[in-house]
Amino acid sequence: MEATAGQRAALGMICDTFVPGSSELGAVDTIFRILGRNPREAEVKQLGMLLGLWDSRVTGLLTGNGLRRFSTLSQEQREAALLRMGDSGLAPVRAIFQALKGAALLAYNVTPDADGSNPLWERIGYPAPVGPLPGAAQPALSPLRFTENTTLTCDVVIIGSGAGGGAAAAVLAEAGLDVIVLERGEYYDDKDFGKGELEGLTTLYAPGPAASAEGQMNLVAGTCLGGGTVVNWSTSLPTPDGVRQEWAELGVPQFATAEFGDALAAVSKRINITDSRSPLSPRDSVLERGAQALGWDVDALPRNVTDACDAGIECGRCGYGCRVGAKQSVTKTWLADAAGHGARLVVDANVRRIEVRNGRAETVSARTSNGAEITVRARAVVVAAGAIQTPALLRRSGLRNKNIGRHLRLHPAAAVFGVFDEEIRPWEGALQARISRHHADLDGKGYGVIYETGPTHPGLGTGFMAWRGAAEFQRTMRDFARSNAVGVITRDRDSGTVTVDGKGEPIVKYTLSDYDANHLHTGIAGAAQILEAAGARRIFSGHQAGVSYEPGVRGSHAEFEAACRQAGYGPGRCSMGALHIMGSARMGGSPELSATNPDGVTWDVANIVVADGSSFPTAPGVNPMVTIEAIAYMNAKRLAAQLV
Repeated sequence: MEATAGQRAALGMICDTFVPGSSELGAVDTIFRILGRNPREAEVKQLGMLLGLWDSRVTGLLTGNGLRRFSTLSQEQREAALLRMGDSGLAPVRAIFQALKGAALLAYNVTPDADGSNPLWERIGYPAPVGPLPGAAQPALSPLRFTENTTLTCDVVIIGSGAGGGAAAAVLAEAGLDVIVLERGEYYDDKDFGKGELEGLTTLYAPGPAASAEGQMNLVAGTCLGGGTVVNWSTSLPTPDGVRQEWAELGVPQFATAEFGDALAAVSKRINITDSRSPLSPRDSVLERGAQALGWDVDALPRNVTDACDAGIECGRCGYGCRVGAKQSVTKTWLADAAGHGARLVVDANVRRIEVRNGRAETVSARTSNGAEITVRARAVVVAAGAIQTPALLRRSGLRNKNIGRHLRLHPAAAVFGVFDEEIRPWEGALQARISRHHADLDGKGYGVIYETGPTHPGLGTGFMAWRGAAEFQRTMRDFARSNAVGVITRDRDSGTVTVDGKGEPIVKYTLSDYDANHLHTGIAGAAQILEAAGARRIFSGHQAGVSYEPGVRGSHAEFEAACRQAGYGPGRCSMGALHIMGSARMGGSPELSATNPDGVTWDVANIVVADGSSFPTAPGVNPMVTIEAIAYMNAKRLAAQLV
């Protein structure tokens, strides 16, 4: 987006209202840098229109200022205007506020100044980007990049190189098939990591959609060779037995048999799942001691790392890539195996369409960032582009099964923060080392919440926070080094959708149902209990209403819970994120109930196989990486048996 001077000035005023000094730091440039990656032209145009009108009298009516221009207001009046938007009874207005809030707070917290630091980082002791590790290994893979129109031929073309695409590539290449993997992102390895949050967010994470259309949920997914496995938090949990049985009863019997069990075992071995590298950090010790004080279960989390993992300072940075090469992402494992068996890996290849003729996929068309066209002719196509891009691609390619894009699950996640007397430094420590399942089954059917922590950096951490004014937010951030977030991850029973706009780009629609909201509320109340039992002196949720209490000083847990319930869980009411995106092209026993058959083959086209998180029949209720890899392994084995 080429911003006008007026649009830049408007965004500067907005940013400086949320956090004074933002525009001077360079937050406006950061926002336009992030916005420039957004593939949805409609969203970019909408923001441009909003900024163009922001300092008009018309927008004064929207913000409750009568006909007064925003530029004529004092700082206090500007803050009040934004808060009126955040507290509005109209969901679309709250969505605008959340989008502006998220952009402004993120941009301030991740933008380095001319010296490579940031005033916030200096106040809280957060390190500036450290750069690559001296002596980091050279990249092990040699992916192809095309700058001119190219046509390729193979047995199987795989779209997406993440957990699903990587595992499928290894299985198919080892079976002797000629495999090409197309990845829309770039290849980054050990020596590319350590450049800080801003660089990590703009190179390793998906450019959009950034949120669901209603503003209910922030969406986070990886986009690079290796996909989410490069940036995820290494938690390696198998598919729960109850979930496997549920999926079998939905028409995919092998989930309850040794076939899928063997796939889980193969994944566990290949990515080196271990429970010996999960030591307690100050962050996870809060979860453990709080849960134990309440008499709740708490267990160590297995992780896919080698002994090179320090499970400490380095490990906390791994959400932006592992500098020491310890995390066993698919680039280190499955894709390396695939390349060793002759698979060709192609980066900067944004697949736009699968050409289907006479009921069979014949070619795949991709486009590079400089406009070169890549055409791949193949006997079979494996789609593993993730649960947002996979259904969008299938729709762009003319597939019409009604379940493509339906049954989207997001594991809605929220956080409750506790401020302690001691320093926590929540950005350090093993990525995730403890879990409590105390409320995992709230309905007798396996639906509820789990409690985990994760490395909380100043940028992404703000995505789970409210904003009640600049001064209060700055006080919250000054306490950041002594704060700890307990994450609440909901196994959602109900679902959303993925559709496409006129350009074929995905639109995510997801509104938390009352059923799932009740479970999330139980989790938020439970997380506060954990923090209080662990000794937090101040506890606050992500509700925009600004819900907090100070145990023994101000308020009580009962009052906190009541205030959270009253604040609600509708769009814009409570900050939520979706780090696990699943189910939008699910496997099942019939075309009436699913997008693919028990082999993962689309009902519409017999040689298109889906092998990623979109395959999930329902939400698993645990971190999904291992399950995705096991499904891809299983589906690829079945495909190989047909092709070899």
